[in-house]
Amino acid sequence: STLEPNIITFSAAISACEKGGKWEKALQLLSVLVEVTLRSNTIALSAAISACEKCGKWEKALRLFNAMAEEKIEFDTLTFGAAISACEKGAEWGHALLLITAMAQQKVEFSAVACGAAISACEKAGEWGNAVHLFSMMEPSRVELDTNSFNAVISACEKGGEWEHALKHFHVMKQSAVELDIISVNASISACETSG
Repeated sequence: STLEPNIITFSAAISACEKGGKWEKALQLLSVLVEVTLRSNTIALSAAISACEKCGKWEKALRLFNAMAEEKIEFDTLTFGAAISACEKGAEWGHALLLITAMAQQKVEFSAVACGAAISACEKAGEWGNAVHLFSMMEPSRVELDTNSFNAVISACEKGGEWEHALKHFHVMKQSAVELDIISVNASISACETSG
């Protein structure tokens, strides 16, 4: 008896490509999956988006994300997280904010990865106000505040010359169970230095 490829085996293969950073191979497999089964699924597409994200191919990741919407394939937390991470790596803060907004509208549960990546995208673009706003959405949404999210919002405030906001978030970080690291400390010190 021979093993027939199906959506599960294709999804596993695409996930393996994602982990190996082989975005082109992941897209080839996704194309074959659609030819063979005439459909794809959330797992396969999320893995392909993640493969593109890991290799800095944010435009391809967003094309796949948009194709999911066109095919009416359900989005999940991982799908949004991968697409937002791709935007962050591509310094596309506007797209990251649109995806976070879509996540909320579709009532998809926020994750630390998605929120942290969106905050980081804003930080890289000097959009400190948007970074602070996104960070403030995390706790009421029961998203676990982590070191990366704190570092991104503190750095965004530092780059925006908002030393008071940077220190406020640093103090909240110190009081929480989140571990401080060299980035948190350096960004806070730098924010104070630039304040004069």
